[in-house]
Amino acid sequence: MEVKMEPSWKTALEGEFGKEYFKQLAEFVRAEYTHAVVYPPPKNVFRAFDLCPFNNVEVVILGQDPYINAGEANGLCFAVGEGMRLPPSLQNIFKEIESDIGPLKNKSGDLERWARQGVLLLNAVLTVRAGASASHQSKGWEEFTDAVVRALNDQKEHLVFMLWGNYAKQKGAHIDRTKHLVLESPHPSPLARGGFFGHHHFSKANEYLKNHGREPIDWL
Repeated sequence: MEVKMEPSWKTALEGEFGKEYFKQLAEFVRAEYTHAVVYPPPKNVFRAFDLCPFNNVEVVILGQDPYINAGEANGLCFAVGEGMRLPPSLQNIFKEIESDIGPLKNKSGDLERWARQGVLLLNAVLTVRAGASASHQSKGWEEFTDAVVRALNDQKEHLVFMLWGNYAKQKGAHIDRTKHLVLESPHPSPLARGGFFGHHHFSKANEYLKNHGREPIDWL
């Protein structure tokens, strides 16, 4: 099966596409797009990879599912389509950045500007049926994105992984802390009752990148 994906990622993940789970996942997703409204649009399913090639990854932020409302899901975790109202979690992420680093210059929720600098904004599940949270969980996406995390862990050095909330922490449990920086905190959702604030992940990430000869991310 031909997968349309940024070439360096296809190389890093080439062992996955022929596996039985991925074939079944592809059939399921194709059928869902045919018979239901599914987000994000097909062209954006692998947008996180297209905007942030494997060779460019510096920071990994792990999310869970795409948003379920029209115009929101755009292929990048925590991000929303241009012009959409910011979801509560993203509002809190922006608040933490301003507290940690300084006033935001760009408050667009799209976050493409981060992805192009080397921030992989990866959801564990890459598609969802409109209005139905978790509808595409346990169909194979989790196994695929586990392989993504594993490839980054094994094939690269000195990455920063931001794991927000228990789900992300579990997904990143096997990351090698001796060669990568792993930053953990409660989820940015308001349901976490403010536990997300004050962790300074954004300045810590930039300090780590600079200490290893990398360009810091312009989060602002």
